[in-house]
Amino acid sequence: MVRRTRPIFALGLLLIGTSGLQAGNAKAQWVDLFDGKTLEGWTPKIKGAPLGNNVGNVFRVRNGAIVVDYSEFGDFNARFGHLFHRTPQSRYRLQMEYRFVGKQATGGPEWATRNSGVMLHGQPADTMTLDQDFPASLEVQFLGTDGKSDRTTGNLCTPGTHVEIDGKLVTQHCINSTGKAYRDEEWVKAEIEVDAEREIVHRINGQVVMRYARPVYDTGDADGKRFADRFGTAIRGGTISLQSESHPVEFRRIRIQPLAD
Repeated sequence: MVRRTRPIFALGLLLIGTSGLQAGNAKAQWVDLFDGKTLEGWTPKIKGAPLGNNVGNVFRVRNGAIVVDYSEFGDFNARFGHLFHRTPQSRYRLQMEYRFVGKQATGGPEWATRNSGVMLHGQPADTMTLDQDFPASLEVQFLGTDGKSDRTTGNLCTPGTHVEIDGKLVTQHCINSTGKAYRDEEWVKAEIEVDAEREIVHRINGQVVMRYARPVYDTGDADGKRFADRFGTAIRGGTISLQSESHPVEFRRIRIQPLAD
């Protein structure tokens, strides 16, 4: 695998605009990425629409949570969406709570029922093509259940990327965690510790459920290839975004803490 340092214009953004975070400070404070009242600092990108167009008001704030709501959306029609935070990150802990609510949007694919997630180390929002489904990124996949089937949560999916597990490159798109299933309406706490060169760790309700390291772009994927061609294959940082995949979901208490050097 080719590994080379990325140009500062690409991911140099990781070194500036860090909202006052002090990377390298072992006592760095947690910083809220969501103010609980507005979408300030977040930008939607929905398939088929230009960046910033919040089609059907699908991303909104209600009762202190970012809500994915399809009541004004109409038929889903494969219009996958992502809500990008404005500040790229590289080494950090990210915490949030999520829960699934209500019924899936009309026309949503069966596999997307009670399915959402947070995308890490993603491409910049303004590099998404008009009809791109998902950003090249690492998806911490959240799954819910109606109690009739058990599906693990805190899984890993890799649109446009690959990772190493136990020192071996894994090209499987989605990898199940060791986490348990949680029913709809139940708030679930996720924490992800992100240090790509050492290890990325998923925790669900305080329990470690997934470990992997050294993400790279998948050169067999069109989106992965265009970034690998520009910057090399190694991924050391990127955007954070929340998914809208056709099932209503809520996110709250979203905060970040930089890791010490």
